[in-house]
Amino acid sequence: MTQPTPARRLDEFKPDARFAWCVTGSGHMLEESIALARRLPGVDLFLSAAGEEVLPLYGWTLAKLREHFKVLRDNSASSVPVGMLYSGDYHTVVIAPATSNTVAKCAFGISDTLPTNLYAQAGKQCVPGIVFACDTAPSVITHAPKEWVEVRPRAIEFENVERLARFAHTTVARSLDDLQAALDQRLSELKLAWNTSSS
Repeated sequence: MTQPTPARRLDEFKPDARFAWCVTGSGHMLEESIALARRLPGVDLFLSAAGEEVLPLYGWTLAKLREHFKVLRDNSASSVPVGMLYSGDYHTVVIAPATSNTVAKCAFGISDTLPTNLYAQAGKQCVPGIVFACDTAPSVITHAPKEWVEVRPRAIEFENVERLARFAHTTVARSLDDLQAALDQRLSELKLAWNTSSS
């Protein structure tokens, strides 16, 4: 069996390399995920078409997002912005929150959205990825735009999460605490720190 290629060294990224934070079509822990993204140093947002539809339902219009981030949208068939990974512009790819659809695509090598394309190309470039999977417990209470609802993931969702967790250069977060811990770890590796203010 072929051994996985080591992760890229820090000196292979540009000195001002950033986090590529992808938002998919899930509202689960969406606001909390955006809050974490705002606390990181140097983040660009990459939106799937579904993510762009869902964000305004939680109060995040494109105009509001652009007050805090550079925003890249899923409006090219070939996911042109992915090319910035090749030149060392991004040291980490984060998908948070990740729908079960996105997790399944990543787990089976399908890259037909901006987030899944970024994840696939990050893997091929040995760039670390962090995926905050939404469907990781038998019962999930999640905040829909107008109410709290219970979601009961199926066995296939759990299987896809476990499959993805076995990928090289990938950390799967199964809770918001896991996501923060994975980001803590990555910041430590990068010798960076959380922003003290998210304004």
